[in-house]
Amino acid sequence: MLVGLQACATLGEGGASRLDLVRQRGELRCGVSGKIPGFSFLDREGRYAGLDVDMCKAFAAAFVGDANKVEYRPLTAPERFTALRTGEIDLLSRNTTFNLSRDASGGNGVAFAPVVFHDGQGLLVRRDSGIKRLEDLRNQTICVGSGTTTEQNLNDVFQAKGIPYKPVKYQDLNQLVAGYLQKRCAAMTSDRSQLASARSGFEQPGNHQILPEVLSKEPLAPLSSGGDQRLADAMRWVVYALVTAEEMGITQNNVDAKLQEAINDPSKTALRRFLGVEGELGSKLGLPNDFVVSVLKATGNYGEIYNRHLGPQSAVPIPRGLNQLHRDGGVLIAPPFQ
Repeated sequence: MLVGLQACATLGEGGASRLDLVRQRGELRCGVSGKIPGFSFLDREGRYAGLDVDMCKAFAAAFVGDANKVEYRPLTAPERFTALRTGEIDLLSRNTTFNLSRDASGGNGVAFAPVVFHDGQGLLVRRDSGIKRLEDLRNQTICVGSGTTTEQNLNDVFQAKGIPYKPVKYQDLNQLVAGYLQKRCAAMTSDRSQLASARSGFEQPGNHQILPEVLSKEPLAPLSSGGDQRLADAMRWVVYALVTAEEMGITQNNVDAKLQEAINDPSKTALRRFLGVEGELGSKLGLPNDFVVSVLKATGNYGEIYNRHLGPQSAVPIPRGLNQLHRDGGVLIAPPFQ
């Protein structure tokens, strides 16, 4: 595996990409959390499901032509970057915040794909605790994940506001939730999406509330090892394809009809380029020209993925908010397929 990563580092000089390794292997090794309902977790049938999991499937559909050819590797927050660096996984789709220190070559040196979920850090408390705002947590204990941006954000905000507190640190989300439910802390902090996911599994979720204050920006995105331009490009445009498909009204159910429409009507150049009928855009990424069709058949567009796992009828309903298309008041937008 280390040899493969070293080869990636020479990509700019014509070296191989990990994308080639994935295609030769015929399977994608995707790092996930596996413990966050709505994002990545094991369902009742023992299969991984969630928004992050569907991103893995979309990448696999594009890279090897089969969304089922994914080996999921559950990773804790401290494990995730090591797994990527050593080549244990090909890419990471695990509620990871896009920030400078992780993206820069002087930091973790990774390459982020576009943001797939715009989140913010929050605090979960018991409704009967009397805690209604941050100031009510003065000198209280707060459960937090160790080695995460969450830990740093918590300290930054409380220090800036002059609110002393006592952190109780845990290695993964299950431990964090257990500590909170065992009343080892007055509050637990994580991304608001994770708090909503965790609360959905409580025996009495209505007895717990997320405080209104948002402590940070948490743009969550998939990522790969830095220095591999081809893999990073391929991931980037798979995510953009999901967003563009929603903009164009192309769904899992109508993609075949849209493809036939593109084939039959040479005047629909934008649709033809997007679905790979003309333009050979896929080949510029090292992918089949019709990779978008494979992705949409596997997962549907971004809106379909979101509604499936986080929509009003899901087990973890989270309003789309910033995660709506730009035309609908959100921030999701994709560059043109040209």
